Amino acid sequence: MVAFILRRLFQSFIVMLVVALISFMLFRYVGDPVASLVGQDTRLHEIEELRQRLGLNDPFYIQFARFIGNALRGEFGISYRLQQPVTELIVSRLPATIELAFASALIALVFGVVLGVFTALKPGSFASGAIMTLSLIGVSLPTFLIGIGLIYIFAVELQWLPSFGRGQVTELGWWRTGLLTESGRRSLILPAITLSLFQLTLIMRLVRAEMLEVLRQDYIRFARARGLSKRAINFGHALKNTMVPVITITGLQLGSVIAFSIVTETVFQWPGVGSLFINSVQVVDVPVMAAYLMFIAFVFVVINLIVDILYYAVDPRLRVHGIGGGK
Repeated sequence: MVAFILRRLFQSFIVMLVVALISFMLFRYVGDPVASLVGQDTRLHEIEELRQRLGLNDPFYIQFARFIGNALRGEFGISYRLQQPVTELIVSRLPATIELAFASALIALVFGVVLGVFTALKPGSFASGAIMTLSLIGVSLPTFLIGIGLIYIFAVELQWLPSFGRGQVTELGWWRTGLLTESGRRSLILPAITLSLFQLTLIMRLVRAEMLEVLRQDYIRFARARGLSKRAINFGHALKNTMVPVITITGLQLGSVIAFSIVTETVFQWPGVGSLFINSVQVVDVPVMAAYLMFIAFVFVVINLIVDILYYAVDPRLRVHGIGGGK
């Protein structure tokens, strides 16, 4: 197990190094940072002095090593657009994105597993067919269209929920949360549902397919022959062995939710990291773009490592294989 984790950590280090190189290339070749820091009346020798002071005339490998060192300290420079430290900008918006991502992931996981098990256990029922038909909405419709539709129904027509913003927030140290206020919780509902629909559909269909496959296995027939109850067979044996691929998808989708919440945050004017990235792309704010790329890569690397470790906790076959491989 320790050797497995060490291998994964080494692979994660290589991935982050490659992503850091890509981010550094953004700094080096997308725009000129000096141009955003000086005015039109700045003299050429002053520009050259600034370039020297920033280390932009140093060789490539020295600049890259400096970039790595700054990234390890959480320093990504100053935003060209807002003239604020990039790390402070991301940290200030990170709670909004994390709360939205975890709320949507929780909705997708709970309803996806429940509906997937139900449609697998009752594959020929009318309710199962209706659920499978409606699930096509989460796959076929784009996220922005689903969000606009929910806004029109629940915010414009019914006026039950707010259509944009995060509502009132409460500060808990550096963390600003809307979960402790009524307006914050109500503001979270629509964007969380919008962001969760695709993941919910994916998890539901995966659970259904895996559950149907597991229920056809010989050990399930043997369990029925032993006289075990349907509850014990369906949930104690079948569902447990179904959860391995579900953990994989859920973990990867959580990273995707954080990375690609951009559209949902834009539709609902949610003040998260995704909307910050969109605004930065529009004005080519390279430090923010590079920091966002590093942040998303780190999220995926950490989630992948956690998912790999959970494999060993859920599937004993992997532990047996790992022990045998160690011999």
